Amino acid sequence: MTDMNKSFQTVALIGKYNSLEIVEPLLKLAQFLQGRGVRVLIDALTGQHIERSPYPVYDLADLGREAQLAIVLGGDGTMLNIARTLAPFDVPLVGVNQGRLGFLTDISIDTMYQTISDILDGQCVTEKRMLLQGEVLRDNQRLIVDLAFNDVVVSKGIEGNMVEIEVRIDEDFIYSQRSDGLIIATPTGSTAYALSAGGPIVHPALEAIALIPVSPHTLSNRPIVISSDKTVEVIIHSDSDARGHFDSHSHYALQKGDRIVVSRYPYAVSLLHPVGHSYYRMLREKLNWNRD
Repeated sequence: MTDMNKSFQTVALIGKYNSLEIVEPLLKLAQFLQGRGVRVLIDALTGQHIERSPYPVYDLADLGREAQLAIVLGGDGTMLNIARTLAPFDVPLVGVNQGRLGFLTDISIDTMYQTISDILDGQCVTEKRMLLQGEVLRDNQRLIVDLAFNDVVVSKGIEGNMVEIEVRIDEDFIYSQRSDGLIIATPTGSTAYALSAGGPIVHPALEAIALIPVSPHTLSNRPIVISSDKTVEVIIHSDSDARGHFDSHSHYALQKGDRIVVSRYPYAVSLLHPVGHSYYRMLREKLNWNRD
């Protein structure tokens, strides 16, 4: 759909973490936005690389409360982290990629001024993306609660031994498996690690969760896609080293008997794309499929 009535009076700019080369285009974009009469805020970590910043500097939580739009300059990895943090604030996100266009950051630095100008004028496509919330339980005590935009992964650790797990959906036993791990992915994450593990591509408009075994010992363990209102529980049965990962940003050591409970996060992420954005065209370009 095309939004015609959006008003973005305060815009947050967030750069790739510890990337000095992003400072110059970010400041030029800030000047452009200011010329449009927009109040510009800078992320605190980005602001560390800007001497005597002429723009107010805020941490991410405060940006979420103050901004009506956040523009992320970096790559998909940067967008993943920012999306997890800003999701509860319902701040729409725009992704500008400094290199190759990504699955999430689909605007190039070369074209960002015209595209962002159009977005400020309400000429954009709004897309909602779901997240996952996972918690690690040990002896019925909650150790960890974390979010994932792409996936929650249970994997073998540095020792390299297969992990033995039990999987339940809404407390219904599904299977036990020995494998290198299990990926619990959102539709967004279906084109990330899940894709390389043989999982299906799930259109982001679908409200679904995909479970993809990683190199299972038994070939009958296949990927499965379930409704997003289901709760997935993974129980660790092996004594060998195991790890839990949330979007490859957070990593936790797991023990035998630990339970990882994953469900849909109640807040969604809003991504803004240029008018004419096509998910299928993006797939063709990123996956080198034959063009028309």
